[in-house]
Amino acid sequence: MAVDGKSEPLLIRVEDFEYHKGCPGCEIDRWKHDHAGIPYKSLMFVWIIVLAASLPISSLFPFLYFMIDDFHIAKREEDIGFYAGFVGSAFMLGRALTSIAWGTAADRYGRKPVIICGTVSVVIFNTLFGLSTNYWMAISSRFLLGSLCGVLGPMRAYASEVCRKEHQALGLSTISTAWGLGLIIGPAIGGFLAQPAEKYPYWFPQGSLFGRFPYFLPCLVISALALVAVVSCYWLPETLHKHGKHEKFDKTITVKVIPIESGKVQVSEPESPSCEQSLLRNWPLMSAIILYCVFQLHDTAYSEIFSLWATSPRTLGGLSFSTSDVGEVLAMSGFGLLLFQLILYPLVEKSLSPLNITRIGAALTILLLTTYPLIAQLSGLRLTLLINIASTFKNILSVLIVTGLCILQNRSVSQSQRGAANGISIAAMSAFKALGPIVGGSL
Repeated sequence: MAVDGKSEPLLIRVEDFEYHKGCPGCEIDRWKHDHAGIPYKSLMFVWIIVLAASLPISSLFPFLYFMIDDFHIAKREEDIGFYAGFVGSAFMLGRALTSIAWGTAADRYGRKPVIICGTVSVVIFNTLFGLSTNYWMAISSRFLLGSLCGVLGPMRAYASEVCRKEHQALGLSTISTAWGLGLIIGPAIGGFLAQPAEKYPYWFPQGSLFGRFPYFLPCLVISALALVAVVSCYWLPETLHKHGKHEKFDKTITVKVIPIESGKVQVSEPESPSCEQSLLRNWPLMSAIILYCVFQLHDTAYSEIFSLWATSPRTLGGLSFSTSDVGEVLAMSGFGLLLFQLILYPLVEKSLSPLNITRIGAALTILLLTTYPLIAQLSGLRLTLLINIASTFKNILSVLIVTGLCILQNRSVSQSQRGAANGISIAAMSAFKALGPIVGGSL
């Protein structure tokens, strides 16, 4: 384009960015500026850490009834479910009380220290839960595990910060998928490995450690994976900006890329921390959190109801499945979810916005769940095929909804508030999920 007889470029391209030496957040920004690709290495470590943190949440459900029975705290068999509900909810109660504090700590001290502390707590307290010899030791170890494992909120902030904006959906879907797989694989591990002296007496004699502690083996396997995740944290780069006190209110001028025809160059100046909006008054954030809590309550209740429904006799409308049958369905669902994440999710994310993904996923979930009573009327190969497809599809929709809501939450706040915002989200969600076992079991 010629202006006053001179040739002008169509765009103003800005190559100079201000970075602070020694700031880990600036180093990540520099890397994202120089590399347009997906940070596969960082996302792989994210996947391992989130999977290790999610496995203990639901791994106890297949054997919790038998564990409470072994503690001899229930006077009647009908009371076992009452005591089991408190153990199942102790983790979520602990997480609800401390998630905001962990999110605030991640904003102040960095994502990495909080992630390391949370992963180490999984190794310690999940192991202690497997070695529980009485009811109060079991409920205390679960409560402490939930209180100290403040990983999920900082990991969401981390995944949105380590990726360029066009890859943020993939980063957050990595967390959603790893979390969903953990909630699916966890019960399978608990179901197959609990009481090994009874199931596999050749390898685990009654007098062995696993004979004396029948629920230690699944917890040990999960703790071992968490130990691998702790080692993985070494290669996890920090993403929080640390510019020092004297630079706290410095303003960085960023010249945006705009067409020269407009005759203007747009300059933006970030707001100082004193101008940041209160999180509780941030309606885009709070509305996404409210929807997230409602769905998580539904999802937790579904997880418990599905196992009860599948193992119930056909005379009561169930499927008459064994615990092994339920484990196989959950394992197939996890495999299908992994394939969807690797192959189809990028196409879905490009075609739909986060808000549309959430809306469509919620609508399809309602339609899908109405088919379950019809599936219960089938038998044989048709039953096996359809229940596996329905369970897989349900978990895929769960990941789509959670990912869409997480993207909306993280994009509604600045980086300096992202840890606290995710902490509020996890705290509220945990409170709702603590009600899930009680509501689902009662229904």
